Amino acid sequence: MKKTWMIAMREFKERISARSFILFSVLGPLLVLGLVYMLFALGGQTKQHWKVLVADHQGLFDSKIMAGEDAAITYYFANGIIELDEFKDGKKYQEYDAMLEVNGKVLTNKTGFLFYRNKPSMRMQTRIQYQYERRLEEILVVQLTEMSLKKFRSVKQPIGVTFSDVNDPEGQANDMTGWAGFFFGALIFLFIFLFGMTILRSVSREKSNRIVEVLLASVTPNQLMLGKIIGIGFAAFLQFVIWIAVIGLGLYLMREHLFPDVLDAANMNVKQLILDANDVSYQEKYFAAREYNEFVNLVYDRIQFANTIGFFFLFFVAGYFFYGAIFAAIGATMGSESDGQQFVIPIVILLCLSLYAGYFTMNSPDSGMSTLLHYLPFTSPVVVMVKLYQGYEPGHMYEIYLSLIILILSAFGVMAIASRLYRNGILQFGHRVRLKHIFKWMKRS
Repeated sequence: MKKTWMIAMREFKERISARSFILFSVLGPLLVLGLVYMLFALGGQTKQHWKVLVADHQGLFDSKIMAGEDAAITYYFANGIIELDEFKDGKKYQEYDAMLEVNGKVLTNKTGFLFYRNKPSMRMQTRIQYQYERRLEEILVVQLTEMSLKKFRSVKQPIGVTFSDVNDPEGQANDMTGWAGFFFGALIFLFIFLFGMTILRSVSREKSNRIVEVLLASVTPNQLMLGKIIGIGFAAFLQFVIWIAVIGLGLYLMREHLFPDVLDAANMNVKQLILDANDVSYQEKYFAAREYNEFVNLVYDRIQFANTIGFFFLFFVAGYFFYGAIFAAIGATMGSESDGQQFVIPIVILLCLSLYAGYFTMNSPDSGMSTLLHYLPFTSPVVVMVKLYQGYEPGHMYEIYLSLIILILSAFGVMAIASRLYRNGILQFGHRVRLKHIFKWMKRS
């Protein structure tokens, strides 16, 4: 064990001193924080102010769209007919971002036309369409009923439909939390692949330059393989911790200094925004609720980091040893670098299928296939992360422990097989790897 530890420390020091390790440790979490920053900024920024000219030559809208003002849109009215070319090229119309044409048949065909200079965002399109529809409804109410506009606006309120699982009536698990689990599962496989390839390159490099012959004079092949996997695993674990520390610090600084208003809990009560809507600022509050950034709520409120970080590391470690042994065996058995690349392709496909398994579980968490993928060692790290963040049913937490036990036992089994391949193939040079050789080495003790 002492020799295994010495090899592990040698590999660990070699990895952490590499320039690529330092760059990835710094740039990786900064890129993640940059992406989060952009999502926060896009979700909380004030939208561009639009000037919309309403061409209402019959005066149907009575020179108004809304009862109050909209901070994002200002409407201007023209009673005459404005040709499209005139609006496009006319000097006096250049200040307007779009023209909303109201024809005389709008009350029957329910159709309007908006001509823009620069395409509005989907939110802006929805905003304009909603306000246009609302104004038409008010006109029809005045013409066809005796109800006042104030009465109509008090009656016309948005109806929210909440879809809830009987096992999760409070909605603690939803698609957003499932995506969070998918992200952490994908992060596990990203590190497994990167450091698994590091194991493969390290083994193949020592094999190609015959350093392994010197090393095997003082240690056994099993000690060399295990020490290499453990040492590189320590480096991966250290980088993981650095990522979590930097990302955690970055999220804290964003909440305290960069987006204090957007991340203020007082600004996140969407249900209250809808309930407090009145006839003057109804539209503005309605759209404020619709534009509420759920991503912010997910990151700071819905993800229970303290309850999940332990399982995250356990499945990372078990998954790393499971796949790391496979990469070490590939490096030891390959006769040339091209052989190693060919054998890596199935592993890459397997990792991609594992990611798809996580995506499938998000959409069909209760299917029989999701249950099977939950226990398969190849796919369990990402599937368990998705299920963990979506939430297990009461009394079913044993499933995560059972999946972890299966993964650990599978890792030991793969390590045992990989050690045979490593021991029998590490000193084989200049050969072309065939499946019959691999099966032969697996049987040889």
